[in-house]
Amino acid sequence: MMDDLTAFQRDVLYVIGGLDDETPPYGLAIKKELDRHYSGEINHGRLYPNLDELSEMGLVEKGSVDDRTNSYGLTERGHREIEARREWENQYVAVEA
Repeated sequence: MMDDLTAFQRDVLYVIGGLDDETPPYGLAIKKELDRHYSGEINHGRLYPNLDELSEMGLVEKGSVDDRTNSYGLTERGHREIEARREWENQYVAVEA
């Protein structure tokens, strides 16, 4: 599944996973975090269609904070996919303490 995602979509999953503590993050919080990583600002036309696609794929659960704001959290499948990806990456990249 993760091999079907773009690098941007994988980054979105990682950000949601990192921000998803007790309260699932909302779109602007995800955008702000991505803006810190990417050169140039991430526009809404790039972020929200990818969030919708990740939701349709069953990796992200889309909720509602209020009438204008959606929240996003990883599904169990999303967590499993990230874990599987990390295990695969760790085979090739040495993690030094």
